[in-house]
Amino acid sequence: MLLDPPRTGALEMVRHLPAFGAGRVVYVSCNPATLARDAGVLVREGGYRLVSAGIMDMFPHTTHVESIALFEKPW
Repeated sequence: MLLDPPRTGALEMVRHLPAFGAGRVVYVSCNPATLARDAGVLVREGGYRLVSAGIMDMFPHTTHVESIALFEKPW
C-alpha cells in the first residue's frame, strides 16, 4: 500500500491498515514529525516493522525534503 498524505499525516488511515491486510506499506511524507507519529502507530499497534527509510530532495534550493519509509508485516 502506498501512503502519501498531506502534512497532517495519515493517523486515522494507519490505524485501519491491518484490516486491509497490507503486507507492505510505503509511506511518503513531507512532514517528518507526522511520519514519526504515524510510524509509531504502525509499529506498536499495527504490528509492522520499519525496514528502510530515507529522504529525497525533491525541491532543490529549498529546505523541503520528502521522507520515505518502508514498513513490512513480519510473516
